[in-house]
Amino acid sequence: MTDAPNPFAALMAQMQEMAKAMPQMAAFDPAKGFDAKAMEALWPTMPKEVMETWFGNALNENGLDAKTRLLITLAGLTMQGAQADSAVRQTVRHAREAGATDQQITETLGMMAMFAGVPAMTRAMELAQEVMDDDKDKT
Repeated sequence: MTDAPNPFAALMAQMQEMAKAMPQMAAFDPAKGFDAKAMEALWPTMPKEVMETWFGNALNENGLDAKTRLLITLAGLTMQGAQADSAVRQTVRHAREAGATDQQITETLGMMAMFAGVPAMTRAMELAQEVMDDDKDKT
């Protein structure tokens, strides 16, 4: 056997040192546990114009606008049982940026009670309310 260093261990040590230099990586601190909201902060809310280009009708003239697509996405996430907390919160943030009102978001989620069930709708509503409350605290 040789005394050569293990290249995988060296790579892992290098990556850990690099991660320590990035303040955003605090979301991955094993001593504190995973922080989903800190992780969400790594992906900022896109401006409405960007969402219209990527997800809206900018390339499909008579297609759905970004706001409608995001409300549909929110309904789909609720249909899955609102299990992906970060995805629901991010979608609410993006829908609001794309022009959806709190009432439109609430109506979209409320309608899901019929299709996804009351527990899934309630969980999605709680997550959406977190976003709405966070935004009120910032103003």
